[in-house]
Amino acid sequence: MNMMSDPNAKRKDWLSLLAKSPAAKLSKLWTDLSIEPVHTVLRSPEIGGVMVRGRAGAVGAAFNLGEMTVTRASVKLSDGTVGHGYVQGRDKGHALHAALVDALMQTKMAAAIDTALLAPLRDGLKQGATDRAAKAAATKVDFFTMVRGED
Repeated sequence: MNMMSDPNAKRKDWLSLLAKSPAAKLSKLWTDLSIEPVHTVLRSPEIGGVMVRGRAGAVGAAFNLGEMTVTRASVKLSDGTVGHGYVQGRDKGHALHAALVDALMQTKMAAAIDTALLAPLRDGLKQGATDRAAKAAATKVDFFTMVRGED
């Protein structure tokens, strides 16, 4: 699905980034921003579980893969903007920071938040993927068949 057909594509991208980023890095970047937006907690961070579903080859019938622990939170800024945060695991601070960033990304502060917080998170995830790919490539084994010339 491209961004032209989905008006929420940008929001999905930053919510995905916030959920996948390490909680410690998000917390540090949030602290470095030195902002405390006036907000109301609509849903205190709470821990629960979700059923993860999968498809064989991404095309088969869906099946229940297993359960996963998630933490969610929702906030409302003083201007009425609502933000949500869903993260894997049991880190309530991570979910609350994700909700605050989601709300701020829907305001006039979006460009500043993207530059100061989301860009470093993006870079960190890209570097992690590059490091994993390099480590996997180092263990690659090429198998080949030798033809012995027999008919």
